[in-house]
Amino acid sequence: MRRLLFYAICMFITTFASAQAKKPTLMILPSDNWCTQRYFMTEFDNQGTKQSVPNYKQAFQEDTELGQVISKIGSLMIDKGFPLKDAEQELKAIEARTAEDNMTSSTSSGSSITESPLDKLKNKAKADIIIQIWWKVNKEGDSKSVSFILEAFDAYTSKRVASSTGNGSPSNDIIPVQLEKAILANIDPFVAQLQAHFDDMFANGREIKLTIKKWDSWDKDLETEINGEEITDYIKKWMDENTVQGRYNMSDATENRISFEQVRIPLFDKDNKAVDARQFAKGLQKYLKADPFNFEVKLMTRGLGEAILVLGEK
Repeated sequence: MRRLLFYAICMFITTFASAQAKKPTLMILPSDNWCTQRYFMTEFDNQGTKQSVPNYKQAFQEDTELGQVISKIGSLMIDKGFPLKDAEQELKAIEARTAEDNMTSSTSSGSSITESPLDKLKNKAKADIIIQIWWKVNKEGDSKSVSFILEAFDAYTSKRVASSTGNGSPSNDIIPVQLEKAILANIDPFVAQLQAHFDDMFANGREIKLTIKKWDSWDKDLETEINGEEITDYIKKWMDENTVQGRYNMSDATENRISFEQVRIPLFDKDNKAVDARQFAKGLQKYLKADPFNFEVKLMTRGLGEAILVLGEK
């Protein structure tokens, strides 16, 4: 009996330690402010609205320090046990897919949704956390020092989950080395914040947004009854059964639209692959395409963390 109890305790400890040891996947990029200050920006057409976004490809190609800085920070994070995705290589892979269409649209109405360049990078890299670095060089007599801001954002929600700021000591070292030393002195609290956020996701699920809409041409709406229950009620029951611990917030519900926020979805599927908003919403899409509904359902996404289902046509 004691042997069985000891074995059970060991199994629990091993499982718990394995969960605790799992680290989020990171991708390191220059901050928007850094790109703006160095004119590494480009205009992006977001459904007719012009937006300025960082031109990471140009930054990596033209700034001689950026690659070294990211490599130094990457080494620090690897030493702490965090797996990394190489942003520059992912950008090259996206560039190579010249036939990729960055716009999806309804074949009937032409309605569309567009991904930003950063969303495309997130979708390709599938990182859990985006770390952004900003730095400035300060002249101090014959020496130089660096100031830095290191921020981490959840790639799915864009929420800030960790931050660190600091100043390096005056030195004649090259800037990447000075930054490495300055960040190293401040890295432990930053890493602790990262791990705390990931541990929360591991225990309570990853957070996404989900919206259900209808095409104007559809002869039903979300309050239409099927077998005595409204479509909205069926969708809510599906959410209760498929979210982690039934955790979500239905922030809006009308005959034309349902908005779910703070939707907690499993971190990994049964094959231990990361689950994103698209994969989660695909389950609801399949549910609504089957009996007793048999609806046409279009699935669209914004980045990793937002999915939109439109009922009535593809």
